[in-house]
Amino acid sequence: MPRHLLTGAELSRDELLGVVARAIELKRDPLSSRALEGRSVALIFERPSTRTRVSFEAGVFELGGHPIVLRPGELQLSRGESVRDTALALSRHVAAIGIRTGPHAVIEELAEHASVPVFNMLTAVHHPCQAVTDLMTLQETFGRLDGLVLAYVGDGNNVARSLAILGAAAGVEVRVAAPAGYQLEPVADARLLEDPAEAAAGAHALYTDVWVSMGDEDTAEQRRAALAPYRLDDALLDRAAPGAIALHCLPAHPGEEITAEALYGPRQRIWEQAENRRHAQKALLELLLR
Repeated sequence: MPRHLLTGAELSRDELLGVVARAIELKRDPLSSRALEGRSVALIFERPSTRTRVSFEAGVFELGGHPIVLRPGELQLSRGESVRDTALALSRHVAAIGIRTGPHAVIEELAEHASVPVFNMLTAVHHPCQAVTDLMTLQETFGRLDGLVLAYVGDGNNVARSLAILGAAAGVEVRVAAPAGYQLEPVADARLLEDPAEAAAGAHALYTDVWVSMGDEDTAEQRRAALAPYRLDDALLDRAAPGAIALHCLPAHPGEEITAEALYGPRQRIWEQAENRRHAQKALLELLLR
């Protein structure tokens, strides 16, 4: 049976910590692995992407493989072919299939019928590759994961959910501060709070994401009004632990969910975090294709 990565919960604690350690090794020597030598990986993008596409495409190449990027309109899916038939066909040609899509049910159906590993490049419910990257960034910054506190402020979305799942597995206390109507459901051991200042108190990292995600455009102004008190700024960072860092999975909208000072200032690791996508995902691909 192929090994899939749909939510991140598929990883044991030892596997997760091993992937983080391996990602740091690969960052030091990006061309040291040829795990995909002579193999191709299908990368299906039903949603727009900058970091995910570039990091996966470059990462597959660095592992010695060939990335096949498939965009909307380039697959028979756009003309009514089923997810099942797509999975059966692609499995005959590639070593693994990644998909960035909306409904989580799409990747579940893809994995059900594929005979090769399927991995989640983003769905509306989960973003595990991002969370593994974030743990790598924390490990790099603090030299450990166990006992760290990460406070996520803003919309309790797919990123917050994946942080809760994978953070708990790694020994990181995850706090999610969000207003009523935007809070995450109880997940793993995450602490769910309403007050962003309470969430930030003593935290080692403060994390945020956009307030208006793909598909939320119809309620954009309502969301901005509700989430305005949850902006990540220097004042919120001042409530965190000494040496605390700001994180953001990007793209960012300076002046909305994060200030320009926090996004580009000395207390952030956001751009390092963006680079780390490539290395963390390479380590995940090595694990899935082992």
